[in-house]
Amino acid sequence: MNKIYLCLALLLAFSCNQVKEVKEEKVTEEVQEAIDPNYNPEAKLQELGIELSTPSAPVANYVNAVRTGNLIFLAGKGPRKADGENITGKLGADLTIEEGYEAARITGINQLSVLKAELGNLNKVKRIVKVKGMVNSMPDFTDQPKVVNGYSDLMVAVFGDKGKHARAAVGMGALPSNIAIEVEMIVEVYE
Repeated sequence: MNKIYLCLALLLAFSCNQVKEVKEEKVTEEVQEAIDPNYNPEAKLQELGIELSTPSAPVANYVNAVRTGNLIFLAGKGPRKADGENITGKLGADLTIEEGYEAARITGINQLSVLKAELGNLNKVKRIVKVKGMVNSMPDFTDQPKVVNGYSDLMVAVFGDKGKHARAAVGMGALPSNIAIEVEMIVEVYE
């Protein structure tokens, strides 16, 4: 009788192992199928004429990015231009919506520089999950979403549908060094 139980136990263990291997193979195949063969954010940046730079160092006691599992949380960045100067001023007083849009786009390029430094290759981005855009604006300025579109439009241009994200676009009474906009982002990546 003990031999029968031992045979049944071995048969059950073997079957479970086979099921596990089949599931693992299926998950791997699903991941491969989920990756669009035309998905290439690195090539898209070149096509758009965008050159990424070395990310600026944090200005206080924090880091540019923190990874936990498959998520990367990017600290807020602002519109630092290639010459090292920030775009400053308040929307609704010093800057137009178009100037704010461009400041948001530059902020997006800066965040992509941080992301590339973290990952080594932007093709590892699975999805832009969440964007929080904080716009330095006058109390009566209500077009923050039009400004933050400069950032969102860039993410979609680079990552396609994977760049579409949840978002907040809010007005702030002031931002550090009077920058026009600050944006933080959450990104899901492939392992």
